[in-house]
Amino acid sequence: MTTHLLERVTFGERPLRIEEVLALANRQVPVQLQSDSEYRERIAKGARFLDSLLDKEGVIYGVTTGYGDSCVVAVPLQHVEALPRHLYTFHGCGLGKLLDAQATRAVLAARLQSLCQGVSGVRVELLERLHAFLEHDILPLIPEEGSVGASGDLTPLSYVAATLSGEREVLFKGERRQAVDVHRELGWEPLVLRPKEALALMNGTAVMTGLACLAFARADYLLQLATRITALNLVALQGNPEHFDERLFATKPHPGQMQVAAWLRKDLAIDAPTAPLHRLQDRYSLRCAPHVLGVLADSLNWLRSFIEIELNSANDNPIIDAIAERVLHGGHFYGGHIAFAMDSLKNLVANVADLLDRQLALLVDERYNHGLPSNLSGASADRAMLNHGFKAVQIGTSAWTAEALKNTMPASVFSRSTECHNQDKVSMGTIAARDAIRVLELTEQVAAATLLAANQGVWLRSQAQDARALPPALAAMHEELAKDFAPVIEDRALEGELRLCLQRIGEQHWRLHA
Repeated sequence: MTTHLLERVTFGERPLRIEEVLALANRQVPVQLQSDSEYRERIAKGARFLDSLLDKEGVIYGVTTGYGDSCVVAVPLQHVEALPRHLYTFHGCGLGKLLDAQATRAVLAARLQSLCQGVSGVRVELLERLHAFLEHDILPLIPEEGSVGASGDLTPLSYVAATLSGEREVLFKGERRQAVDVHRELGWEPLVLRPKEALALMNGTAVMTGLACLAFARADYLLQLATRITALNLVALQGNPEHFDERLFATKPHPGQMQVAAWLRKDLAIDAPTAPLHRLQDRYSLRCAPHVLGVLADSLNWLRSFIEIELNSANDNPIIDAIAERVLHGGHFYGGHIAFAMDSLKNLVANVADLLDRQLALLVDERYNHGLPSNLSGASADRAMLNHGFKAVQIGTSAWTAEALKNTMPASVFSRSTECHNQDKVSMGTIAARDAIRVLELTEQVAAATLLAANQGVWLRSQAQDARALPPALAAMHEELAKDFAPVIEDRALEGELRLCLQRIGEQHWRLHA
């Protein structure tokens, strides 16, 4: 990820990349809205076209009709202006935890970029207010549960529509505030949403897509970190680096698998002399690490394609083609591509947890760790009977891995018929995205534990009289880790250090391979 190189994020005609959403979600770059007169006119033309249809008493879903199964119910023109408020009001029934600040910014970014495609029939003023929310970091408090992923993320996005209108609550300057009070403080008038604008805000895939952008970025870094941990474990376990020979991988040339093997060769300085081998062939969690991690590496390109196409698409209904003067009724709110991407990602990531969990199991077991102390304890011989090193950390890692594996059940196959059988086939994309985030959280915990254990194993090897110098990349990593994580000699509670390691992972603190 290269978010630190971005100067700003511009919403408009130009497609956004996942890295830009990540930078915005982390408040690393300023945001701006495309403002040239030609673009603004294109946006305004859609809203004017809708108004012209109202003058002609045209029939438009969600504008002159009820919503969902109520599309057969005509709404008289004198009530059309009241319809948007009713839409976000009756959808104010979300439950569960609130999305955190990072996720909420990503959701706002995904919704704004979709509306910037210019085919949703909204005013320029709505885009400007959404942009202002991002610019001033005004974050709607959005419950994460209540969406089936078609007809879009209706319930969670109702909190965006409501707060733009001065209702419900937001997080502003670190405080939970009434949206109307924040508007007043900034000298703004809350928006009165025009016909179609509440529907355009809510009838889309912004929650699942925003979460997918964050999940992708975390998985990309986790791939690199798991490769580095594997290299450290190979040193700690005195494994066979020839398992990653370039000629070997040329015979089975999956690109991502080859990339992971190349990273391992670089980390291990594979051309340097090696220690005598304990085994001709290491156990699979070491020998087959490129084959496990390579599946994730090879999947990132198509995952990016699915996510970025969704991010840069119009995904509400109906689509307003002001140039051809057509209203196109369809189903772009269906989040099937994000659902499949996130169901796949959680499977890929859980396999990383399983791989690292197996490596840690080898590290702590003196039957398999080739001379390291039991449980990686650094205690002296006269204190060894009292100390248990990483024993409990390995138990915790096993629990986190099991939970990650349990959560790989695909959400997308659990479609439910809802809303009077109008929404009778739904994507479950938002649940899939939330699942993927949870699997990532658990796998990052596994990575943190295995990284600290690997570092302990490397330190223990360095204490031997015949210890060899670490390859440069691993020596630098070991030295960097030593600043925060001292060797475990006498038992100590490691929760604080594990949490600090997780924080470092979340910050993508260590420069790795990409």
